[in-house]
Amino acid sequence: MKIADIALGEFPLLLAPMEDVSDPPFRFLCKQHGVDMMYTEFISSEGLIRDAAKSVQKLDIFEYERPIGIQIFGSEIESMVEATKIATLARPDLIDINYGCPVKKVACKGAGAGILTNPEKMVAMTKAIVEATHLPVTVKTRLGWDDKTKNIVDVAERLQDVGIKALSIHGRTRVQLYKGEADWTLIGEVKNNPRMQIPIFGNGDIDGPEKAKEYKDRFGVDGLMIGRASIGYPWVFREIKHYLNTGELMAGPTFQERLEACRVHLEKSIQWKGHNLGLIEMRRHYSNYFKGLPDFKEYRSRLVQSMDYNEVQQTLAEVQEHYSALTELSA
Repeated sequence: MKIADIALGEFPLLLAPMEDVSDPPFRFLCKQHGVDMMYTEFISSEGLIRDAAKSVQKLDIFEYERPIGIQIFGSEIESMVEATKIATLARPDLIDINYGCPVKKVACKGAGAGILTNPEKMVAMTKAIVEATHLPVTVKTRLGWDDKTKNIVDVAERLQDVGIKALSIHGRTRVQLYKGEADWTLIGEVKNNPRMQIPIFGNGDIDGPEKAKEYKDRFGVDGLMIGRASIGYPWVFREIKHYLNTGELMAGPTFQERLEACRVHLEKSIQWKGHNLGLIEMRRHYSNYFKGLPDFKEYRSRLVQSMDYNEVQQTLAEVQEHYSALTELSA
């Protein structure tokens, strides 16, 4: 399966772009565990044009991450075109347009999922972006704004007609946010529409190998985009691939693998963001890496409160000692 000339294997697994999650430290871990393509966090077009430090830093990509796309969002066509040109200079493999973010501060300004109320502008913006870069352009979007405007089948055709090379669809409307169950029936309709010739990726509620196979078989998509299930659990990619290839469930990561991944993530976070911000932004990940461990609350409290790297490492050493001892006792 290919996006333009980018070969991704028979049934690729994509890491969804997630704000404050899919940064280089996290992408490093996902790459180690079988993801086929990744995206940056979404980047504000206005931020890029103003040369805002936070937006510019998100352009950082590394050779080992390829293939990788830079995702941009914005409400003004001219700004999105300029941002596309800036992002192209960072040499990603493709440019992705965010038409799916449901967050109020984004959508209510007409960006992200906010543009779903204006399909004409959505198509015009996409056409302008395709014409502004030599790179393949892809789109991530939702079914529609609400239950009355689920127009994704028509919109998908129109986006293909103006030149996008792949489409990822989250199976909810903007109004749903992330609530309720994702509806994949319309994703399947888009994929099975004889007019559609580009790859269609499904997104929403894929939380493990069995659901991945079920949705692959039921809806016929070309691949899966995985977001929340990967947070603190980059092993989800290798587990899904193993199940699709063998029909057997793979054993989950050992405690030692979880601990090592957490430590690598911490080191990468500090290297990329600096000491203080690196420590702060790791706080959201500790519970996910050690999910299910008994009596972890005290350790978590210390990890999220400390602003001293050595203290954090000391706490992780105590976590290792404590749970290694529990493992030996239960063996």
